[in-house]
Amino acid sequence: MDRIRVPESELTYRFSRSSGPGGQHVNTTDSRVEILWDLGATAVLGPEQKERARQRLASRLRGDVLSVTSSQYRSQHRNREAARVRLEELVAKAVEPPRPRRATRPTKGSVRRRLDAKGRRSELKQQRRRPEA
Repeated sequence: MDRIRVPESELTYRFSRSSGPGGQHVNTTDSRVEILWDLGATAVLGPEQKERARQRLASRLRGDVLSVTSSQYRSQHRNREAARVRLEELVAKAVEPPRPRRATRPTKGSVRRRLDAKGRRSELKQQRRRPEA
């Protein structure tokens, strides 16, 4: 799976205070990063890739905008990188074409079990019928 490179010009960053380690520093620094990326306006993906991404990322999209956050590190710079990597990996996985289904046949045992179950069910229903006069 190749990572898709999203141009910096298509990304919008928002910063806020992060919980977690950092001591007094954490109360004064906006180290949490949220990256917003407009899926509909991107030039990186083709139309069929955009549609596949919309379907697979539907729960993460607000309108056509994908949002990824990171507050893993104390540093805003490292969180920016972490969020960007996660965004690109998410998009790459979402646009991956589905693997074709390989046709398989049921095993002899499974066919036999299915037919035996049908026979038992049929017999049970026949026993419920009124006897013919």
